[in-house]
Amino acid sequence: MERHKLVESFNCAIEGIIYVLKTQRNMRVHFVAAIIIIIVAVALDLSRFEFLFIAFAIFFVLFAEMVNTAAELTIDLISDTYHPLARMVKDIGAGAVLLASVNAVIIGYLVCARRLEGRVLAGADALKGLTLHVTLLALLVVLVSAVAVKLLAGRGTPMRGGMPSVHSAVAFAAATIVTLLAPHLVSVIMLS
Repeated sequence: MERHKLVESFNCAIEGIIYVLKTQRNMRVHFVAAIIIIIVAVALDLSRFEFLFIAFAIFFVLFAEMVNTAAELTIDLISDTYHPLARMVKDIGAGAVLLASVNAVIIGYLVCARRLEGRVLAGADALKGLTLHVTLLALLVVLVSAVAVKLLAGRGTPMRGGMPSVHSAVAFAAATIVTLLAPHLVSVIMLS
């Protein structure tokens, strides 16, 4: 009889996780990010201690998102009408998820920065040797990708409205290319 209760407890917990994954977009985003981060952690061959930090950060974000969802559902169950305190509870829960996410980014940076630094610098040096044609091709790929995402999402027209902003995507890509190709120019512009 006791074993049956234990199995039922696990079933309820798993159903709760599945419910949050099915109904909460942010939980799905965090879950996909967690899978990508675990793959990167394995590829970087992190030590057990480093992987422990990464795992703790991942589970802390997922935990915060689930607690936030539970609080939101409880508020919705209690009241159908708008109340400023209900909104504040929801905002506080969202703030907790944001803090957990910032914590995860800081931990990820501290654990992975030294391992990635050499690879990023080597990639930047390789980009400096590319011709103008490849640079223009990269800008074109960013433009086409942004328009494709916008069309798939069904938001706005290809060059106006909705997310992602094509103008912002191309501007960011151009700024990144200028930063990689002429870092001294960027330093002068920033100091001006």
